[in-house]
Amino acid sequence: MDARNGIGGTLTGVDLRAEIDRLRKERNAVILAHYYQKPELQDLADFVGDSLDLSKKAAETDADVIAFCGVRFMAEVAKILSPDKIVVLPDMDAGCSLEDSCPPEQFAAFRAQHPDHIALTYINSSIEVKALSDIIVTSSSAEKILSQIPADQKIIFGPDKHLGGYMNRKTGRDMLLWPGVCIVHEAFSETELLKLKAQHPDAPVAAHPECPPHVLDHADYVGSTSGILNFAKTFPGDTLIVATEPHIIHQMEKAVPEKSFIGAPGADGNCNCNICPYMALNTMEKLYVALRDLEPRIEIEEGLRLRAKTSLDRMLALASGTVGMGDLGPMKVTGD
Repeated sequence: MDARNGIGGTLTGVDLRAEIDRLRKERNAVILAHYYQKPELQDLADFVGDSLDLSKKAAETDADVIAFCGVRFMAEVAKILSPDKIVVLPDMDAGCSLEDSCPPEQFAAFRAQHPDHIALTYINSSIEVKALSDIIVTSSSAEKILSQIPADQKIIFGPDKHLGGYMNRKTGRDMLLWPGVCIVHEAFSETELLKLKAQHPDAPVAAHPECPPHVLDHADYVGSTSGILNFAKTFPGDTLIVATEPHIIHQMEKAVPEKSFIGAPGADGNCNCNICPYMALNTMEKLYVALRDLEPRIEIEEGLRLRAKTSLDRMLALASGTVGMGDLGPMKVTGD
């Protein structure tokens, strides 16, 4: 039995989909699923999308409960924007390698060493790090926000060094980068990608900017998850190579079933190593228990919430039109 989530043999024979639908109504709950969730969770969600866009949509509903099928930092953002709603996460161990790479005390010490820098912080970070930051960015909003900051302003960008490096190369900035990476996007192999491109010479490559430069060098489109999905719907060919967590392909196949989508391979020649182990912790069983027990839930001290909300509000003020748009654009980057 999983004591943390209350899952044991009692769920044998339970019609989970029907019970989740029943609890959704009884709890007046809205169910959110990130694009990287398993297809069965995506298919029962009220909203599927990017993390911030999901939290904004949930905040606009009259739901009393938000069940976030994603990872912990996403559920925290939902609570920041909806403090009066109950926010549950099916598995509280669903973390993020980027968040883990940037402990708050180390980030605070790093900021103290560079007092002339402001901190632009990727949304894939803990609420404590958000509270230590000046402006939160998403992969969709980073460029627009950078364009509004004076060129001579020194900037710390964390925790994703690949997204920060991509922004440096694209904009000509020289941001100081925190050395964090996403273990999913770090796993893509340039050698295996080139083999796949040779097999499908007419297929473009769409990549998330969390990928390392040697993968982005071969991308025809670089953008957020929603941006990649939009590209999949509109590119003129019939086959697309996708360099991000492969569960997004489920939405692509639903949107344009006549096209073919191939997950970019990892070092072992397939995409299995590129499935996010944290996202995979959420299951139908755990979602059912979370709605049944309203646990595990996200609780945030109000002062911390407000400090984190300040940096998030600055992003929304500077780039609200980018949320959910995936508008990094099709620029191809070469070199370091």
